[in-house]
Amino acid sequence: MALLLHLRTVSGLRGKADRIAKAAFRGLSFYTRVLENCEDEAKFDETFRWPVASNIDGNEILEIQVFNYSKVFTNRLIGTFRMVLQKVVEEGQVEVTDTLIDDNNSAIQTSISIEIRYQALDGTVGTWNDKEFLETPSVHSDGDGRYPLETDSLLSGHQQGSDISPGKSNQQSTERSFRRMEEDEMYYHSEDELLGEGDTLSQGSLNTRAGKGVFSAMKLGKARPSKDDHRRQDEPAVLEAEDLDRKALRQGGGLEPDTISLASVTAVTTNVSNKRSKPDIKMEPSAGRPMDYQVSITIIEARQLVGLNMDPVVCVEVGEEKKYTSMKESTNCPYYNEYFVFDFHVSPDVMFDKIIKLSVIHSKNLLRSGTLVGSFKMDVGTVYTQPEHQFYHKWAILSDPEDLTAGLKGYLKCDIAVVGKGDNIKTPHKANETDEDDIEGNLLLPDGVPPERQWARFYIKIYRAEGLPRMNTSIMANVKKALIGENKDLVDPYVQVVFAGQKGKTSVQKSSYEPLWNEQIVFTEMFPPLCKRIKIQIRDSDKVNDVAIGTHFIDLRKISNEGDKGFLPTFGPAWVNMYGSTRNYTLMDEHQELNEGLGEGVSFRARLLMSLAVEILDTSNPEINSSTEVQVEQATSIADNCTGKMEEFFLFGAFLEATMIDRKIGDKPINFEVTIGNYGNQIDGMTKPIRRRKKEGGDGDEEESELLHNSSEDEGDEDGELVSVSSSPPMKPLVTDRNYFHLPYFEKKPCIYIKSWWQDQRRRLYNANIMDKIADKLEEGLNDVQEMIKTEKPHPERRLRGVLEELSSGCLRFVTLADKDQHHSSRTRLDRERLKSCMRELENMGQQAATLRSQVKKNTMKDKLKLVQNFLQKLRFLADEPQHTIPDIFIWMMSNNKRIAYARIPSKDILYSIVDEEMGKDCAKVKTIFLKLPGKRGFGPAGWTVQAKMEMYLWLGLNKQRKDFLGGLPCGFEEKKTARGQNLPSFPPISLLYTKKQVFQLRAHMYQARSLFAADSSGLSDPFARVFFISQSQCTEVLNETLCPTWDQLLVFDNVELYGEAHEMRDDPPIIVIEIYDQDTVGKADFMGRTFAKPVVKMSDEQYCPPRFPPQLEYYQIYRGNSTAGDLLAAFELLQIGPGGKSDLPPIDGPMDIDRGPILPVPLGIRPVLSKYRVEILFWGLRDLKRVNLAQVDRPRVDIECAGRGVQSALIQNYKKNPNFSTLVKWFEVDLPENELLHPPLNIRVVDCRAFGRYTLVGSHAVSSLRKFIYRPPDKKAQHWNMTAKHLNGYLAMANGAHRSRLTGEIVVNMEPEVPIKKMETMVKLEASEEEKEKKKKKKKGGGGEEVEEEEPDESMLDWWSKYFASIETMKEQLRQQEAAAAEAEEKEEMEIAEGSKGLVRNKEKSKIPKDDKKKKQQPAPELPEKKNKQKIEELKVFNKELETEFDNFEDWLHTFNLLRGKIGDNDDNATEEERIVGRFKGSICVYKVPLPDDIAKEAGYEPSFGMFQGIPTNDPINVLVRVYIVRATDLHPADINGKADPYIAIKLGKTDIKDKENYISKQLNPVFGKSFDIEATFPMESMLTVAVYDWDLVGTDDLIGETKIDLENRYYSKHRATCGVSQTYSIHGYNTWRDPMKPSQILSKLCKEGKVDGPHFGPGGRVKVANRVFTGPTEIEDENGQKKQTDEHLALAVLRHWEDIPRAGCKLVPEHVETRPLLNPDKPGIEQGRLEMWVDMFPMDMPAPGPAIDISPRKPKKYELRVIVWNTDEVILEDDDYFTGEKSSDIFVRGWLKGQQEDKQDTDVHYHSLTGEGNFNWRYIFPFDYLMAEEKIVISKKESMFSWDETEYKIPARLTLQVWDADHFSADDFLGAIELDLNRFPRGAKTSKQCSLEMVTNEADLPMISIFKQKRVKGWWPFVARDENDELEITGKVEAELHLLTAEEAEKSPAGLARNEPDPLEKPNRPDTSFIWFLNPLKSIKYLICTRYKWLIIKIVLALLLLFMVALFLYSMPGYMVKKLLGA
Repeated sequence: MALLLHLRTVSGLRGKADRIAKAAFRGLSFYTRVLENCEDEAKFDETFRWPVASNIDGNEILEIQVFNYSKVFTNRLIGTFRMVLQKVVEEGQVEVTDTLIDDNNSAIQTSISIEIRYQALDGTVGTWNDKEFLETPSVHSDGDGRYPLETDSLLSGHQQGSDISPGKSNQQSTERSFRRMEEDEMYYHSEDELLGEGDTLSQGSLNTRAGKGVFSAMKLGKARPSKDDHRRQDEPAVLEAEDLDRKALRQGGGLEPDTISLASVTAVTTNVSNKRSKPDIKMEPSAGRPMDYQVSITIIEARQLVGLNMDPVVCVEVGEEKKYTSMKESTNCPYYNEYFVFDFHVSPDVMFDKIIKLSVIHSKNLLRSGTLVGSFKMDVGTVYTQPEHQFYHKWAILSDPEDLTAGLKGYLKCDIAVVGKGDNIKTPHKANETDEDDIEGNLLLPDGVPPERQWARFYIKIYRAEGLPRMNTSIMANVKKALIGENKDLVDPYVQVVFAGQKGKTSVQKSSYEPLWNEQIVFTEMFPPLCKRIKIQIRDSDKVNDVAIGTHFIDLRKISNEGDKGFLPTFGPAWVNMYGSTRNYTLMDEHQELNEGLGEGVSFRARLLMSLAVEILDTSNPEINSSTEVQVEQATSIADNCTGKMEEFFLFGAFLEATMIDRKIGDKPINFEVTIGNYGNQIDGMTKPIRRRKKEGGDGDEEESELLHNSSEDEGDEDGELVSVSSSPPMKPLVTDRNYFHLPYFEKKPCIYIKSWWQDQRRRLYNANIMDKIADKLEEGLNDVQEMIKTEKPHPERRLRGVLEELSSGCLRFVTLADKDQHHSSRTRLDRERLKSCMRELENMGQQAATLRSQVKKNTMKDKLKLVQNFLQKLRFLADEPQHTIPDIFIWMMSNNKRIAYARIPSKDILYSIVDEEMGKDCAKVKTIFLKLPGKRGFGPAGWTVQAKMEMYLWLGLNKQRKDFLGGLPCGFEEKKTARGQNLPSFPPISLLYTKKQVFQLRAHMYQARSLFAADSSGLSDPFARVFFISQSQCTEVLNETLCPTWDQLLVFDNVELYGEAHEMRDDPPIIVIEIYDQDTVGKADFMGRTFAKPVVKMSDEQYCPPRFPPQLEYYQIYRGNSTAGDLLAAFELLQIGPGGKSDLPPIDGPMDIDRGPILPVPLGIRPVLSKYRVEILFWGLRDLKRVNLAQVDRPRVDIECAGRGVQSALIQNYKKNPNFSTLVKWFEVDLPENELLHPPLNIRVVDCRAFGRYTLVGSHAVSSLRKFIYRPPDKKAQHWNMTAKHLNGYLAMANGAHRSRLTGEIVVNMEPEVPIKKMETMVKLEASEEEKEKKKKKKKGGGGEEVEEEEPDESMLDWWSKYFASIETMKEQLRQQEAAAAEAEEKEEMEIAEGSKGLVRNKEKSKIPKDDKKKKQQPAPELPEKKNKQKIEELKVFNKELETEFDNFEDWLHTFNLLRGKIGDNDDNATEEERIVGRFKGSICVYKVPLPDDIAKEAGYEPSFGMFQGIPTNDPINVLVRVYIVRATDLHPADINGKADPYIAIKLGKTDIKDKENYISKQLNPVFGKSFDIEATFPMESMLTVAVYDWDLVGTDDLIGETKIDLENRYYSKHRATCGVSQTYSIHGYNTWRDPMKPSQILSKLCKEGKVDGPHFGPGGRVKVANRVFTGPTEIEDENGQKKQTDEHLALAVLRHWEDIPRAGCKLVPEHVETRPLLNPDKPGIEQGRLEMWVDMFPMDMPAPGPAIDISPRKPKKYELRVIVWNTDEVILEDDDYFTGEKSSDIFVRGWLKGQQEDKQDTDVHYHSLTGEGNFNWRYIFPFDYLMAEEKIVISKKESMFSWDETEYKIPARLTLQVWDADHFSADDFLGAIELDLNRFPRGAKTSKQCSLEMVTNEADLPMISIFKQKRVKGWWPFVARDENDELEITGKVEAELHLLTAEEAEKSPAGLARNEPDPLEKPNRPDTSFIWFLNPLKSIKYLICTRYKWLIIKIVLALLLLFMVALFLYSMPGYMVKKLLGA
């Protein structure tokens, strides 16, 4: 489907100018070429093609604009032509001539003549209408006008030629297109405008640009001028001499004589023409190889655990391993601070799927397992994807998996980190945790996961499977068949699904290759889940052990979208393809791991129809099943066609070349087999089910059976007879050379073709292809940009802008293409949702890219580049389609019916589509494929040798589209078909016979290689290179003992025969493979690496002349497996041998060197241009030389070699006595290339001179790049360096808040301290003025309230630790601010991008925003001085890394070169560079062009013998006092079984070995050592300081936890002055005493003298002048007695702290500091074992001795006593029912303890029988404790268990727990409620019981908090709380208590008794009588009962009894009385 426009002429133009036209349709514009100097008519005569994806609507518009073209300014619009396409749509073809209109829509004279043609989509590839543009003979009727102008160039980096029928040549069209391209140079206008901003250039003519970067368009099979180009030389060129940008384009960056680029990789992988696709460079599969991982988890504490009075334990589970914390008694908020480490050695896939499970268990002990309170699950991968691979101090939400309706069960605070080898984890600094515990803000969840996660059900429906392999041996089956005649499928499959640590299985379907399950497995898990992958595995059930048949992982991130327009995970119903080991069944399958999903599957195993859905549970619903057990239920089956209509697909392949076949398999005939699914698999694909289900097209039957043949009648016509041919005929290989064979596929190329049936879901693959192409293009562009930056090419930002433009138009193109196929019946929900989200994302990305494009400037380049990298990752992520369709294609090399090696090609890469963008990137292209060994055999060296190199052509598409499947083959062949297909045109051939053959000569100019791989035990190699081209190979000579060989050799390959059309060869030659080997005297050569290259081609009718010839040398990256192994510098040219034979070729100069025999050197035009350089070497000394062959090194010497010249150092006479050299500087002269990028490496070798003139090599080092050692003399123009420096530093100083004085050249640096960072204690100005002090006093009085309570720290109280903790606060604050600033910058960035894409509407708003910000920022400012008036604690600098990283390894003038020896191990893991280091050479190098300008030598004090190394100290031995301070260690790796360690320090320096064993710290992983050690040492002999932390063991040897090494010598000699850090202030007494024996002024004078700087001149008024800088500062100092003295030291110190601002000599001086060094253990290389905080001071012994070491011994905790008086309780809930009366009452008592001291808990007496909840106690608890003020922790020392050897020290937050209980006599007491008060910040007690409410616990943030350590005495009411049945907090009582804190001394002075005892007794409580028990006073009790409760009842009963009595009496006396009356007696 396409719209074609033929633009013929524009006539009626005015004047004479350059014209250009632009045609736009659907947002896609094309430019014509520029017609120069046209007058009234412009004959463009060009055709443009828009591939359209959806039918054109009749009212869409085509627009053509005509411009006057200008090189400098923007083009001027002449007029516009717009046409509605209604007629075009109706008629298909229209010719139009019409006038243009101008800006005001009025017609102008100019008219335009065009022809438009439209082809609509009709589903099949019909024949095109022959009435094409007949006027343009250059377009063939079947060529579909494939011009370089199509968008293909935009989206795919190559034009399509696939429609050109085989045999016919499309030479003219290609020729034309290339000619066009030559003319259409790229036009740059102003500085960075390219064809007018915003105009889409990349789509147009410039496919040089689309293909490759501006500069390397040349070398990459570039758009070379066409054949007849040299005849057109006389036409006016568009170039102007000075227009270098454009020239760069034309010459491929060939501006300097030898510009090169390291683009070796791209050299091969990019090309202009469309016949070849990129080869894959990395060979070895990296997945599946095991690595070391360490998961470290710190469980800090738990809070708000649900349950009453529990004894919680935390169980930490990673994968299968479990570890437990200790048990904490009766607390709902236990504090653990325990650290666990799990070590693994597994492959990444397995590692990241492991589940981390944290569960809290209640009352677990030896006898019972305890009950689960709640748990939390997350997979390791989630942690690993976090920044720094860790969660730090986060709260995990605990939930109960057994009870979905329950809410959360508590929080667990922990750190989790996952470290792989080589990851360095930056642990945030562990200081005192004063930060508010904001639980909700620090949840243990990745970004974007909501804190309220809900329960969800995951329904995984398993419908059926197909194509399973045979899974048990057929012997048994045959026996069974013989005996009982039963014939079964040999597999019993079931499906197992693993998710979030739970497993579910379907039922087993006995003996079925096509099992039908229709079952669903239901998981219940929190949503969103923190486990990323669901593992679905088909397994074979077996009596012995079940084995996996195939495994598939579903990544939840790919099937859901968390955005606000996102969707829940959904999948299918769709088929999932499973791959694994080969299908032939063996009992011991060596590749079984592949079936488990580890590593790349090497064969199709089965496909499974499944779907997945997620439903969020409504937990309030009572009917819900609240278990989280996995359930398996029946599911309804689905219709056959719901996964798509069955279509017949056709796969065609042609083998054009098979070379480099490994010689081990070269003796037997070889054939190749291609399979897709089970189709084409002839050996082991047959698993025909016995019971056949008949389906249309034989749906599930993966084999060509009769059934299929009969059922394919429906296409019956020409190819009814088509039977698949899936393998090439076997052939015997021929010898190429000693290592490789090749198959003789010369003119006859075998073909294969396969028909297969799959559901038609191509749309999914099409969308993925479009995105992949956009991503490929983007990646290519980014590589270019990085290349340009790396090689310092001009204008990389322009290239980046081009890249962004391509990206944005590509994204918009996707949106139009993907939109068309919305209403497909078989699309799943995931298809629809994914399409929506991809379209949103890409549309958004397109807009962002367009916005970014306008923001790319030279200076913003780097940041924008990062953003664009993110685009790339996102595109790659989006392009990965989770729902499979057509299985991948496997190509197997078979020898003797055994499978040897394979390649796997994704089906989407070769899938055909009519729309170019949707086409697979390798479809109908020739692809170079390297076959590799399957599975584990491919690891290591075996995987690096190529098994075979294939050139293959592949095409996959619908059978009905197969008309053009041969279109992309190189032309010039005849088809050979099988007998029955002879005269059917579309019948596929079984082989191709090439009739056209071209003969070439290949010249390989092998110049040199660098940084190769060390393959011999000496640490060097004997390299030679072997070059392969087609079926020939040649070797360079072997150069012995070098890693940087300069072969300088030309290899000539004669009579290279290539088949196909000549012009195709020119554009797209085959690739050259270069392998580097190490020659061994015995055995075969070792493989050292491989690289690919593409030759520059010259046809016989082209001139051998610039710009293309002679070719440039380029660097090609050498790969060994997946790792890089050096670079090769070479050039390759392929010259066609014409009819005149070789005589026409450029001559080869004969062998020039007589010594080298017949070896041809690289000819002159190609080898680099050389200049004379002088190389000066500073020889300082050798260090740490290891033994060589068991003998010690005694008399070493260093040999330096570079480009064949060199120099030797003086001999060290006795290495033991003095390892330094006697002669310091030597030099040699050498010819080096002018181009610095081509400089050869410099080799350093150390040899040991033994007796009798023998030498042994000790080790060697290659300096691969001399760049950093090149000295460039300053420019003549900048002769007055001091002037320029003045200006420069002026700016610097201004930036530092300085202002310049007016007349002199001085710069005044005003020493105002920086704005203080806001934190606990901060700085004040260097000298607080008197007024301020006054203010302070006033404030103290008036401030009132809180201010007064905070007393100032007393000077005497302050110690080094105060300083340390203050500094850590500062550091954390700075880190926070950096993060905040970074986040803000990022937000701003995103805002800008968003803004830009929405247009500039918001500008006004934008300008408002900053104002508000400013206001916000200004408000806090005034508070600063107020709060900070507290006395400033001096600070030091805490580096959270080694000092070396901060100061560039102290290599400011003395460099350290590691000497290596020994082979590099074969598997990347084991041999690290560390193990190969045999010593270090210290020295330096200086390279400069000679002669130097004279003025350098004229400077004062120039010492000629030192050359460039002026002012270097002597290297004689020197005695130094080394003082090592060890502060503390953090996160040590546990060394004992109990998960702890007993660390102590060991220090080694030279012969001194200090082990501080007796002072080990028991059971601590974060020990505070606080020690200093003094060691006397002599440099250079003793200069490597090793500080190790060992684990003390009672029995056996102590284990090393980790160690760190410090090179003291480099520090000592460094200009950064790392001997003793410079403090922030100078004081002579107190905690901040100056440590250095030299005062600041002395240091300053010394520095000035050494740096030849004028100064220091101290002036009046506190000024000092150094060079041209003036510093100001205070001038007096107080001594101990408060006397003030005058001093210059403050001023001198001010200069030292800003020494980097001093011109020329300045550099940053090391401040007073603490550095944090990682501890490493040689047994676990690369994984940090903890960190050590320390620092080192060094003092030369010939100077005055320094003072005593600072005391940094850990602060001793201060002893305190806390007295708690429980006065009363109130409103305590009543628990007991009375036996007699049913009355509610409680027997109340209160229990209290300090956290961590549960065993010392204290109880009050019992207040019996409280009926109102009131209790009176007057009871005193006394808790003595040790407390560390600075860390706010209580220190407890206790034995962990009865078996412990010694006490362990714990640090625990100071928290007081009070609980209220109900006492029971016979059963356990009932817990009623509790309150926990953090003694540092707890709510002030309420004044009365009434005011005491639940708010005091729940709403802490809003209440005023107090600290008992400041208040000392507090009294009030506090609530007791507990959780009710619904987990809600409720108030269960109130307590009136008084807290009184005393220091131990105060407590001794005023003692008090426990309970109500003496001294200071409390009075007895006044309790009501009832509280005495029945039997103590029964009468009273009875009286009480009667009197109160039952009074009325008794009265009522008495009355009733009286009444009854009266009635009875009445009845009794009545009869007698009556008688009496009656009888009248």
